[in-house]
Amino acid sequence: MKTRNLTPSLRVSSIGLGCMGMSEFYGPRDDETSMAVLDKALALGINFLDTSDTYGPWHNEALIGKFIKSRKPRLKLATKFGIVRRPGEYKRSICNTPDYARKSCEASLKRLGVDHIDLYYVHRIDIRTPIEETMSGLARLVEEGKIGHVGLCEVSADTLRRAHAIHPVAAVQTEYSLWSREAEASVLPLCKALGIGFVAYSPLGRGFLTGRFQHEPLPGKEDFRSMLPRFQPENLAINHSLVDLITTLAVSKGCMPSQIALAWLLAQGENIVPIPGTCNLQHINENAAAVDVQLTCSELEELRTAVSAISVAGERYTPEGMKGVGV
Repeated sequence: MKTRNLTPSLRVSSIGLGCMGMSEFYGPRDDETSMAVLDKALALGINFLDTSDTYGPWHNEALIGKFIKSRKPRLKLATKFGIVRRPGEYKRSICNTPDYARKSCEASLKRLGVDHIDLYYVHRIDIRTPIEETMSGLARLVEEGKIGHVGLCEVSADTLRRAHAIHPVAAVQTEYSLWSREAEASVLPLCKALGIGFVAYSPLGRGFLTGRFQHEPLPGKEDFRSMLPRFQPENLAINHSLVDLITTLAVSKGCMPSQIALAWLLAQGENIVPIPGTCNLQHINENAAAVDVQLTCSELEELRTAVSAISVAGERYTPEGMKGVGV
């Protein structure tokens, strides 16, 4: 597994592992299978795990804590605070106060069974709390050694600049893929200008860019994708042309569509680290192998030109899911 610098002091595997789906959103959870996937990820050299207190809620951090306690792996660990949910509800509120950040951090440390979190994100931005106050509180957690680096999720360029002026932002995490390229407008260029790492979540379009839904039924009601605008039948019918494009290139290169999608992301900048999530052993192998897929300059240009001509149908989230996004 190759590695990349999010910052000079935070070097991680070039492909990370998003752990959210091990706890909820994509169907029933299976802790035994999730532990097997975590073991395989470690064996493949994937050392960058991404979790959050809201995944479960709380279950995901406890699962990762169980893995750390039993395996004692050498990891780079990222978790988040700021989205407040009750178990079984998608509805959320957002809280970024320094006091809530401290309480959340201490609770995460306990669930994870560690005394230090490598990268601690503000999961969503709360307009009621100035970002300067939030960053000052997180800076104190850095000084105390509870966290190593501060990150922001789904943030606007203006808020990122203000935050970075108070305390260095190590990484921004935002949805970024061949069908979610909004970050290219302002946030990604600013990250490159300021030397901030960029972590791309849902780099496979929640499974859509793998071609899975070209042949399989749409997600059932127990899967939260069933309520997302892009996964509605009328929008999927339009978006299939994007998957056809990726699949055609994958066939010509003798690899999987998922590997084309990840290789494209890796080629967008040395500061970019995708974190595809999976609970499938075959998929973790395929994702890790994407670091060895090389796209030529002509292939990258052809892909960008073709993708730019395709209009993706549907928003990324429902209005509830868009709370705190792009603020």
